[in-house]
Amino acid sequence: MRITFYNVLLVFFITTLAYAQDMQTGYNYLETGQYTKAESFFKTVLKTHPNNKTAQLCYGRAVGLLGNSKKAVSIFTELLNTYPNDFEVQLNYAESLLWDKNFTSAKTYYEGLIKKNDDDFSALLGYANTLSNLKLYTDALVYVDKALNVSPGNQNALTSKKYMYLGYAYQNQQAQNYEEAERLLKENLNLFKDDKDTLLNLANLYLIMGELDKATETYNILAQNLDNKLTALNGLALAQHLNGKEKNALKLSEQAFMDLSDTTDATLVQQTTERYAQALIWNKKFKTAKTLIDSLIESKPNENWVLALRATLNIYKSDFKKSLADYNRILENDSSSFDGNLGKANTLKALGRYDDAYKSANNTLTFYDKQKDATQFIKTLNTMFTPFIETKASYTFDNGDNEAHAFQANIEFPTSTTFKWLAGYGYRNTSNAVTDAKATSNNFVLGLAYQLLPNITFKGTAGVTAAKADTGDFTQLLADASFQIKPFKLQVLDIGYNREVQNFNADLLDREIVMNNFYANYSLNTNFNLGWFTQYYYTTQSDDNARNLLFTSLYYNILAKPSLKAGLNYQYITFKNQVPTIYFSPERFNAGEVFINLIKDETITKPKAWFYELTAATGYQFIEDDAKQSTYRVQGKLGYKFSERALLNLYGTRSNIASATAAGFTFTEVGVRFKWYLCKLTGLKVTSNISHKPNS
Repeated sequence: MRITFYNVLLVFFITTLAYAQDMQTGYNYLETGQYTKAESFFKTVLKTHPNNKTAQLCYGRAVGLLGNSKKAVSIFTELLNTYPNDFEVQLNYAESLLWDKNFTSAKTYYEGLIKKNDDDFSALLGYANTLSNLKLYTDALVYVDKALNVSPGNQNALTSKKYMYLGYAYQNQQAQNYEEAERLLKENLNLFKDDKDTLLNLANLYLIMGELDKATETYNILAQNLDNKLTALNGLALAQHLNGKEKNALKLSEQAFMDLSDTTDATLVQQTTERYAQALIWNKKFKTAKTLIDSLIESKPNENWVLALRATLNIYKSDFKKSLADYNRILENDSSSFDGNLGKANTLKALGRYDDAYKSANNTLTFYDKQKDATQFIKTLNTMFTPFIETKASYTFDNGDNEAHAFQANIEFPTSTTFKWLAGYGYRNTSNAVTDAKATSNNFVLGLAYQLLPNITFKGTAGVTAAKADTGDFTQLLADASFQIKPFKLQVLDIGYNREVQNFNADLLDREIVMNNFYANYSLNTNFNLGWFTQYYYTTQSDDNARNLLFTSLYYNILAKPSLKAGLNYQYITFKNQVPTIYFSPERFNAGEVFINLIKDETITKPKAWFYELTAATGYQFIEDDAKQSTYRVQGKLGYKFSERALLNLYGTRSNIASATAAGFTFTEVGVRFKWYLCKLTGLKVTSNISHKPNS
C-alpha cells in the first residue's frame, strides 16, 4: 500500500512538472512578443484545462495584445466575476480597458487598485499610462516615477516615461508654448541621451519656431549615429529650404537619395525619395522632378504621398487645376490627410476660390487642432478680407523749381470674399518759386471691387477733383474702371479706362487739362525665371492732344528670397501735337535702360521685422532727332512691420528721365507711408459644409 502511494505521488509530481514546463513555452511566447503563437498555445491548453486561471489570464493577454481588445475585456470580465477579489485578475482587467482605449473607465478602475495597493508596480505604471493617454501628462509623470521607485530601471516604465515627455512637449507645441516644449524635450534628452525620437521632435520644434540654426545643430547630433544618417540628411535639407538655401537643400537630399539601398527600411526609402523630389521642385528642376514622380505614379498610382508630390509640382508650375485634382484624390483616400486638406486650401486660394479655400483650411484644423501652418494660412487669407487704411505723405521737387506736397488716403472695406468697398481722398499743393504760381487740388473717390469669376475681377471708382489755381477754381469728374483677367496660367491682363486731371505742377493744374486714358497691362511669367511686362496707354486730352505710350520690360529672376531680378526696359511715347512750351510732348520719344531690383516683400515679412526694396537703372533716352542722353533712376523703400496689423515705410525716388512735363530735368520725391488694418485679422466667417467621411 505504501509503495502504491509513493508511485502515485511520483506520477503526480512528474505530470505536474511536465505541465509546468509545457506552460513555460507559452510564457516565452508572450514575453518575446509572439502573440499569435501564444494565443494558439493557451487556447489548446484551455481545451484540456478550461478552468485553469493562469491559462485563462495568458490567453486573454495574448488576445488583447494581438489587437482584439473587446474580446480581451470580455475574457477578463468573466474572470473577474469568477475571482472578484483576485488582484492579478483585476490588474489584467484594468489593462484590457487600456487596450480598448476606454481610458476614462481605466482611470477610475486603476485609482481603486492603487488604494488597495499603492506600491504595486503594475498598478502604478498602468495608471501612469492611462493618465498619459488622457493627456494628463503632469500627473502621469508623477506616477511613472512612483513605479520606477518600486522597480528602479524597469525598461517598460522608462519607455513610458520617454513617450510621456514627448506627448507633453507636443501638447505644448500645439498650444504654441514653444519654450516649454523645448524645455521638456531637453529634459527628456538628459534622461535618454541622444534618443532618436526626442532629437527628431526637438529639431521639428526648432523648424516650427524658425530657429533654423538650432534645428541644423540638432540634426547634426542625430547624424552622429550612422543608423540615423538618412533621417538627419532629410531634416537638414528641409532646414536649408526654409532658410532659402535651395541649392544646399538639393545637395543634401541628393546625397541621401543616392545612399538608398535594397536593405533600407521601406518607410525611410519613402521619406528620402519624397524629400529628394521636393528639393528638385524647390530648385525648379521640373523636368527631373516630373520624371521621378511619373515613375512613382506608375508603381504607386494611388498612394497619397506620391499624389501630393505631383500636386506640389503642379503648384510650382502654376497648373493649379491639375494640382486640385490630385488633392481631391488624396482626400478621397483619406479625408483627414493634412497634405490633402491644406494643399487643397492653397490651391483654391491660387485659383481665386476664396470661400472654398477657407473651408478647406478650417477642415484641416478639425483634424489638426491649432496646427501652425493651417492657422497661418487662415491669417494670411484673413489679411485679404480685413478692412484697412493706407496713407501716404510726400514731398516732390525738381530742377524746374517746382515743389509739391501731397497726401493720399485710401480705404478698402471688404464685405465678402468677392466684394469690397473702396474710398479715397487726395490732397496736392504745388508751387513754383520762380513764377510764383500756386495751385491745390482735393480729390474724392468712391468705388467697389467685385470678383465676377475666380479669374476675372472688376474694379471701379468715381469721384470729383476740386482745384484752386491762380486763374480760377474748377471741379472735374474722376473715374477709373478696369478688369483684371487671368486668361491662362502665369498670365495677367488688365484692361481699363481712367479719367484724371493733369496736376504735376501748378501751371498744368491751372490749365485744367483732362486726360482720358485707355490702357492695357499684360504680365507673363515662366517656369524658367524669365518674365515679361508690357503696358500700353492711349490718351485723349481736353486740349485736343493725344498720346500713345508703350512700356515693356523683360527681366530674369535671379533669386527668390529675397527677390532679386535684373532686366531691360524700353519706353516709347508719341504725341499728336507738339506743345513744348506747355508740357513735354515730343513727336517721338524712345528710352532704354538696364535695371536691377531687390525686394524683401512686406506681405511675407513677419511682425517686428524690416522690409525693403531697391531699384537702380541706367540707360539712354532719344528725344526726336536729338542726340542721345544718358539717364538714371534710383528708387528705394525701407519699412518696419510693427505687428500683423500695422507697418510703416519711408520711400524715395530720384530720376532724370523725361516725363510728360519736361525734358532735361531732375525729379526727386520722398515720402512716408503707413498701413493699418482697422480690426483684428479675423477675416470673414465662412462656414464649412464639408462632410467628414470615415478614413479609408
